[in-house]
Amino acid sequence: MMPDPDRILFFDGVCNLCTGTVEWIIRHDVRGVFRFASLQGERGQAFLRGQTLPTSAHATFIYLRNGKVLDRSTAALQVARDLGFPWNTAYLLILVPRFLRDAVYALIARNRYRWFGRRDKCMVPTEEVRERFVG
Repeated sequence: MMPDPDRILFFDGVCNLCTGTVEWIIRHDVRGVFRFASLQGERGQAFLRGQTLPTSAHATFIYLRNGKVLDRSTAALQVARDLGFPWNTAYLLILVPRFLRDAVYALIARNRYRWFGRRDKCMVPTEEVRERFVG
């Protein structure tokens, strides 16, 4: 099954936590519906400009799903939902008010390099998953 081109995850390509999350999603995306783009890459930068966001806005996990832009905790929870069982049970956290979810998200985003480290350059996908990356 070809991945749905309307399901693109934009992520910080030099963040170890972010790239680790992308690798985890790839392993658990048994239907192969997700595509990925680094926010530092051509497609990510064009997307940020199109959303009138600063091109340096790398601390935000963005999920473009069927033309709708989701970000931060809402994006993460929707990805879990779209992965199917058992990961979709995490979507129950959507019941927590967004301002609380996003406060936790912001704390992690602010400290992600300190806690998990960073790479000198964006991750290079392996041959097996290269077709899942756009831009």
